[in-house]
Amino acid sequence: MAQVLEFKLPDLGEGLTEAEIVRWLVEVGDVVAVDQPVVEVETAKAMVDVPCPYAGVVTARYGEEGSELPVGAPLITVAVGAPASGGPAEVAETEAPKTEGSGNVLVGYGTSDAPARRRRVRREQQVLAPVNGRPAPEASEAVQGPVAVISPLVRRLARENGLDLRALTGSGPDGLILRADVEHALRTAAAPAPATAAAPAPATTAATATAAAPAGTRVPLKGVRGAVADKLSRSRTEIPDATCWVDADATELMRARTAMNAAGGPKISLIALLARICTAALARFPELNSTVDTAAREIVRLDAVHLGFAAQTERGLVVPVVKDAHGRDAQSLSAEFARLTESARTGSLTPAELTGGTFTLNNYGVFGVDGSTPIINHPEAAMLGVGRIVPKPWVHEGELAVRQVVQLSLTFDHRVCDGGTAGGFLRYVADCVEQPAVLLRTL
Repeated sequence: MAQVLEFKLPDLGEGLTEAEIVRWLVEVGDVVAVDQPVVEVETAKAMVDVPCPYAGVVTARYGEEGSELPVGAPLITVAVGAPASGGPAEVAETEAPKTEGSGNVLVGYGTSDAPARRRRVRREQQVLAPVNGRPAPEASEAVQGPVAVISPLVRRLARENGLDLRALTGSGPDGLILRADVEHALRTAAAPAPATAAAPAPATTAATATAAAPAGTRVPLKGVRGAVADKLSRSRTEIPDATCWVDADATELMRARTAMNAAGGPKISLIALLARICTAALARFPELNSTVDTAAREIVRLDAVHLGFAAQTERGLVVPVVKDAHGRDAQSLSAEFARLTESARTGSLTPAELTGGTFTLNNYGVFGVDGSTPIINHPEAAMLGVGRIVPKPWVHEGELAVRQVVQLSLTFDHRVCDGGTAGGFLRYVADCVEQPAVLLRTL
């Protein structure tokens, strides 16, 4: 007899708590091998193919494409060993063997089985309110019997609205109850409800609230946009930031880049030169390569420079991280920036490539603007902003001339340093932009 193993959505790392199902890569009845990708999910950080740690026959999938699942929720069940004899509905009701962990832990994944199990127990024990005058079934009663339901989202929707799934006829394959069936039943039950003095049903309350809201398009704050909103809000809430800026003559920096690229070999990008300047400046002003441990009330100065850079993609703003940027030369930085930028455009960045930054370089000049006051990428302590480089009148060697001018801005956490340190950092960056030979002192 086949043993049915349940594979839960693994912890994809770096504090991620949920993921959206983008595309299923297997169907119920497919044979899968160990570590074969079974689903493509989108987290707040990247698109990830999730491999299954079991080999066998897929007996159930949990969640529809476009739905979100919390870490630790069932993803698929796999019959390992002899073929399962029951149909999809019967297999879905089979209880998976209980283990202490979440099964095989995949490389790079953690496990959050225990917290997920505790949350499910609490939900099953809550008392359900009656809907439309019909008594709600007990939580234990809602999960008994051979109900043809695979999706945990469908079960939760019915449970929260006091709907007995055993009274429904599913429109899916083999009578499978789908989310659309539950929603249709709720609409049907709500339609003939007479107007009484009793409290309105939840559906009526929701409709009233929606009608009172201003007209417009609602965009869910989820995925990348939700993660950016949470991080920026936390940054503004926790970090007492300040910004200073300076104009610099970038003519010599542009000439130096032209000369480097004319010498042959791999091309050196402008952002790579700016990154090289940043790492040299952070070596002189290590206070800005730090983070604040609020619980311990300590400033943690970091040894390595993991340089993040802002990249605008179709999925939204992401910040890939160049690890150990302080140990790379301009050529190595150019290659890594190019690789990470391409991965950002294709949505193939991994969570590891989007986390762990210690300082961020934001080249917003590519949008055709001169200046900005960047919001610090929490929990970092500073961000350097670079505007567009454009010809402007400039006093050079005592005479008015047209030079390539750029505005530089530094937003910093005032807890880690005062204005003197921040000003010294920014002035050193501007000096390197104006006279690239200054960098030779740090080589």
